[in-house]
Amino acid sequence: MKKLILSAAIILGSLSAHAINVPLNDTKNQSSLVQERYIEVEKVPEAVQKALEVAHPGAVLGKAYINEKQEYKLEITVKDQKATVYADANGNWINK
Repeated sequence: MKKLILSAAIILGSLSAHAINVPLNDTKNQSSLVQERYIEVEKVPEAVQKALEVAHPGAVLGKAYINEKQEYKLEITVKDQKATVYADANGNWINK
């Protein structure tokens, strides 16, 4: 009987040794993913069109989207490759 109680105590002790106390508000190691909402638009500003022509000559604009920060998401095709680029309303490129 002593061996049974001792074995149970050892097993329970070894199981609790692997428990880790993780704080719930540990934001240091967490990355927050914020999905931006874009709405499809038919027309983009002329500044964005000119910037696209300069940066990617011969690019064909497929779809264009805008978010609440007035940033444009452009789906383009250059030769046979598709890409997505981002620009503000003034035609300045945004790295995302």
